[in-house]
Amino acid sequence: MLKPLGDNVVVKMIEAEEVTKSGILLATNSKEKSQAGEIVAIGNGKLSDGKQIEMQVKIGDKVVLNKYVGTQVQCDDQEYYILSQKDILAIIE
Repeated sequence: MLKPLGDNVVVKMIEAEEVTKSGILLATNSKEKSQAGEIVAIGNGKLSDGKQIEMQVKIGDKVVLNKYVGTQVQCDDQEYYILSQKDILAIIE
């Protein structure tokens, strides 16, 4: 598994819906990249002015991300994104 450093997180993207709310089936190439994911690993936080700033998210949180962020990586036949905590817009409750 991946262990991120600093204020980075590892996110497994949640697949976008294949059917619209009105029941229209979307073609694979017409689906937009999902902006939601689940956090699977977090770093230790960031050091700022000699103080440790703790992470605001935890493993298992479902989050909304900026649209074009992160580094895509493959690990154990699974696709993940590594990104900074500042690229997370919200936690889905």
